[in-house]
Amino acid sequence: MKLIGMLDSPYVRRVAISLDLLGIKFEHEPLSVFSTFEAFSRINPVVKAPTLVLDDGCVLLDSTLIIDYFETLSAPASKLLPAQPQALAQALRTLGLALAACEKTVQIVYEHNLRPAEKLHQPWVERVTRQLLAACGELDKQLAAHPVSGERPDQAAVTSAVAWSFMQLMLPDVVKADDFPALKSHAARLEQTELFKRYPIA
Repeated sequence: MKLIGMLDSPYVRRVAISLDLLGIKFEHEPLSVFSTFEAFSRINPVVKAPTLVLDDGCVLLDSTLIIDYFETLSAPASKLLPAQPQALAQALRTLGLALAACEKTVQIVYEHNLRPAEKLHQPWVERVTRQLLAACGELDKQLAAHPVSGERPDQAAVTSAVAWSFMQLMLPDVVKADDFPALKSHAARLEQTELFKRYPIA
């Protein structure tokens, strides 16, 4: 089984860490959707990271769907999402916020790095930035009220930390670390674990 994509993508990285937590063995092939587009397209013509190639050749894409597949196959004690409805709703809220923050970060980066400067639409950038900071603010409040503890992080904890590290890699001047102390502390703790160090962001 192969996981295709670069670990500087939060979507690829959350899958790698999640598979490790679930005890799923895989090979990582660090292909870029930009610099190795053609090689990536030969595996998945859609060229979407992450792509996961199962042992039978079936190709899965989208980080949430890949994780859902393995979550379904896992024993109850191994799952990364809670079964109890109220706890599940809370975890899914956290996941939604973290993934929204990743999405908005990518949009801002693409606006500045891929769109010609004369075509950059500042009102759109301001709107997306507002959404990004709102997601971070809600995540920070949630982690301050319900700090994550324990040796084995769940899916919400993993994705929140991965999202934060991605934002700090790509937009540290926009998402200022000192403005979100609970989120910053949460990610710093997980980034020091052997699990996260096995899949470095850069």
